[in-house]
Amino acid sequence: MINLSFEKIYSTDRLKENCYIGIPLKKGELKDITMVSVTDRENKDYASQSKATAFWPDGSIKWLFTRFEADIPANKSAEYILHTDRPQANYTGIIFNNHIIDTGAVKVSLATGNKLFDFIEYNGREYTDIVKIPQLSDKKGNNYTPVINSWETIEEGSLCTIVKGNGSHILNDNPIYTFEVKLTFYRNKSCFELAYKLINTTNDRLDIKSLVIPTELKNKGSVTATTGISNYKTKFTQNKKGEEIFTYIDAKTLKFESNEHNAEVYYGTFFGDLTDEEIGVTAAVYQAHQNFPKAIKTEKNKMEIMLVPENIGNVKMEKGMAREQKVWYYFHSPSEDIQSINNKTIIYQMPDKPAVNPCVFKDANVFPDVFTEKYDYDIELFLMSKADEHSRCYGMMSWGDAPDMGYTSQGRGGGQLVWTNNEYDFPHACALQYARTGTRRFLDYVLAAAEHWMDVDVCHYSDDPLVMGGQYEHTNGHILGGHIACSHEWVEGLLDYYHFTGNIEAYNTAIGIGQNVLRLLDTPMFHNVGEANARETGWALRTLTALYIETLDESWLKKCDWIVSHFEEWENKYGLWLAPYTDNSAIRVVFMISVAVGSLMRYYRVRPQDKIKNMILRAVKDLCDNARLENGLFYYKELPSLKRLGNNPLILEALTIAYELSGDKEFIKAGLPTLKYVMSYKAAGVSFNKRIEEDSLIQGSMGTKSFAQLMIPVTVFYVTAEKLELL
Repeated sequence: MINLSFEKIYSTDRLKENCYIGIPLKKGELKDITMVSVTDRENKDYASQSKATAFWPDGSIKWLFTRFEADIPANKSAEYILHTDRPQANYTGIIFNNHIIDTGAVKVSLATGNKLFDFIEYNGREYTDIVKIPQLSDKKGNNYTPVINSWETIEEGSLCTIVKGNGSHILNDNPIYTFEVKLTFYRNKSCFELAYKLINTTNDRLDIKSLVIPTELKNKGSVTATTGISNYKTKFTQNKKGEEIFTYIDAKTLKFESNEHNAEVYYGTFFGDLTDEEIGVTAAVYQAHQNFPKAIKTEKNKMEIMLVPENIGNVKMEKGMAREQKVWYYFHSPSEDIQSINNKTIIYQMPDKPAVNPCVFKDANVFPDVFTEKYDYDIELFLMSKADEHSRCYGMMSWGDAPDMGYTSQGRGGGQLVWTNNEYDFPHACALQYARTGTRRFLDYVLAAAEHWMDVDVCHYSDDPLVMGGQYEHTNGHILGGHIACSHEWVEGLLDYYHFTGNIEAYNTAIGIGQNVLRLLDTPMFHNVGEANARETGWALRTLTALYIETLDESWLKKCDWIVSHFEEWENKYGLWLAPYTDNSAIRVVFMISVAVGSLMRYYRVRPQDKIKNMILRAVKDLCDNARLENGLFYYKELPSLKRLGNNPLILEALTIAYELSGDKEFIKAGLPTLKYVMSYKAAGVSFNKRIEEDSLIQGSMGTKSFAQLMIPVTVFYVTAEKLELL
């Protein structure tokens, strides 16, 4: 049994609320997915739907993703129990047959061609063209015709069914841009989520003029139109005369609007509603503020959900970029009051999410040893503040990322902002912080960052196999002039996202990055010993090892053995893992060697070999002997012009690994000055300073790299030092 806890949030009851959780299980705990069920504390069964997202080598389920319904009372917390030893009770659920989806409260018929639905049936009546396919136009004056070519099933179940339409935006009978429209339905709910993803499958930049989802009521009678927008209290604009309502969000709206929310968790609602004498339809845009510009226009019996409104903001999509936007559609009785509708849209923005005790993650042993019985509150507060201090960057193409002001000030962007592009895997660091604390906002940090990452920072279209599927390193415009290199490709955070959300697209993106890494490793640079630095092959090894652990597919390990031999040759040739720097220098770079050590250790845990163990110990001992300054701190790089204090704490993980392999406390003692130095910098926590730069509103000034690079090293070192009573 695993306890699922809901914190107190809302002042209204939520009945049969759709919730989900992704949790790890101990090896051997669950082999039969049909033995998963959810009950309340009184042993009452609740409808659930489960799937495995990863397995242990013995075939038991490693990661479990479960959807379930929950009754959550107003102004109270709630407790549920997830069972792994009793079957799910029978219940009447969604019927899905021949493109017809019947939730019990709404029925839709999926269409192809230039229609999204053949019909939507609500309360015994059929409606046509009530929700249409998003309409795209560009700033060259082109208006594209959207066409859905096919549908596929992403997830099918009695509680939740997800389908995806694959389509193209057509110009002059030619498909130009690809799009996906994903629909999520829940049993006995008269609502669905529409997630629309536009992909630039051309070689040119797409400057979007407008991107609009039309909604229309064709029945006779008067129509009441309403828009709602909030960050604290919702402001309603309503009329019954058919006059135009236009409600929008732009950069100035956000800059001069007071807000103290953690934006990843909540900012406000943004919705429109049309109601006539028969039916009401509500459309709420998910995280509209965060993904500005956004607008809703109503006139007479029509409503336009403007994912990109004309003449507001500037949305550009470079070659190979994608971006998904989500809208929640809700069909309701004409008698439902607007405050009730408003409450539902707010819950859509900030849904109830259950949490588990951190011991569930610790006992499952799926993450590094970041758990401690004895908390050092100074360190814990530091970690929390470092996670919170990252800047929030509002804007459709920027939300979930942050500029690196260090790189920017160095001039690496040619006067433009240099975006972090997930350097050092910020989502993975936040996933670990969530696992060890159970604090919701750290999970929401994972979601926002990973969704940006797999849309904007990964190449979805290219003729170059060394670019396709890869992740761009930090650069201006997210990808402009950027490179794709093994040293800046990660997958662990994407896999965390997949396990927490069940979204298979994250898994597929991680696989694509891994395939890109394999192609890069076959280029000439990696076949000349010492040509690439230890970071390049180190991160590649970490990626490939992570994908093997995830998939248990041995093919990912084939290149790992080659990388190990590469490190052997490197050491034999130079005596050390020296990095090429100037034309005539090869130097120790502490953080790069630490990357190699961390990656080799991850592979060692999968395939233990004495030669790997010994290589690691020789490398770390060399750093302890030759890469420290007189004050006990490790330097940055081994050149007189660079031999200053290193600000990258990765050495702490390398020292912890050396202790794990040798049992020699001196490795931990060697890292104590570095830990003290890292801790001497007070983390800022959440900043509310806002400024408009380029196409973004930026809140705060700290990028995500700082927390991403220190979370694992600081935590594993601190946990070990506490056990040895060295703190």
